Amino acid sequence: MLDTLKIKLQYLLPKQCLTQLAGRFANKKLGWLTQLVIKAFAKAYKVDMQEAKESEFIAYSTFNEFFIRALKEEVRPIVQGSETLALPADGTISQLGLIRDDQILQAKGHNYTLEALLAGNWQLADLFRNGQFVTTYLSPRDYHRVHMPCDGHLREMIYVPGDLFSVNPLTAANVPNLFARNERLICVFDTDFGPMVQILVGATIVGSMETVWCGMVTPPREGIVRRWTYPAHDSVCAVNLKKGEEMGRFKLGSTVINLFPADTVALNSALANGVSTRMGELLATRITADDAACAEESPACPSQPDAAATN
Repeated sequence: MLDTLKIKLQYLLPKQCLTQLAGRFANKKLGWLTQLVIKAFAKAYKVDMQEAKESEFIAYSTFNEFFIRALKEEVRPIVQGSETLALPADGTISQLGLIRDDQILQAKGHNYTLEALLAGNWQLADLFRNGQFVTTYLSPRDYHRVHMPCDGHLREMIYVPGDLFSVNPLTAANVPNLFARNERLICVFDTDFGPMVQILVGATIVGSMETVWCGMVTPPREGIVRRWTYPAHDSVCAVNLKKGEEMGRFKLGSTVINLFPADTVALNSALANGVSTRMGELLATRITADDAACAEESPACPSQPDAAATN
């Protein structure tokens, strides 16, 4: 009964207004009131301040400064090796596995399409048919900076306006096409593993989404699709990022979705729905030519990812 009420409220509440108000408050320097809110939030959500670069609450003059706090460098080592990809964020795996033609699993009984997620860009969607996806949910207690799974050159960025439903597990299980209807920022990279998409998904009370190359993308929320294209990787103005480097951040939490083409990466078999993630740990490994040949000869080849089974 309570869960049903929560879902109904998602449709009825003025999510845009609430998000705008929360964003304004979170960015204000209110002295003792800001400190009170930060301390209450940290206690309620059991935030581990010992991992933070600035572990004392007094170091943060606004709630946003606290929320996007940097971590000590040594607490998130990045998985080594040119054949590995790193988890992009602290959070929890919402879903992951095989993209079945163009269908991505949102939750049990709910799928959405690549083309819908990618704002109707069928040419981009075609690159990821039968590929792999990973959806990572960032809860309020988590570290809210998002990092690169591998070295990448930014090809384009697309801002897609949309709803601002919550993206917690309850909403994901009950709101159809959640990630394809919410506001989102689609970042398309060229990598040594092939094309990769990393999507920042907006949500209720997410006051802002930012990238390291563009700064704040939202707000304002103008209700129109915006697209940026970027120079070649060897250009002076190119955006080239290394594995583990920060690429963006949420001012109040949300979700990250990664897309990979077919037969390029094998997802870490230890990852499954509900598993906690720590940025920098193993996300996937490259599928080699030998792996692909083995898969054709024997579907039970142990080198193949069993991520689809986690769905």
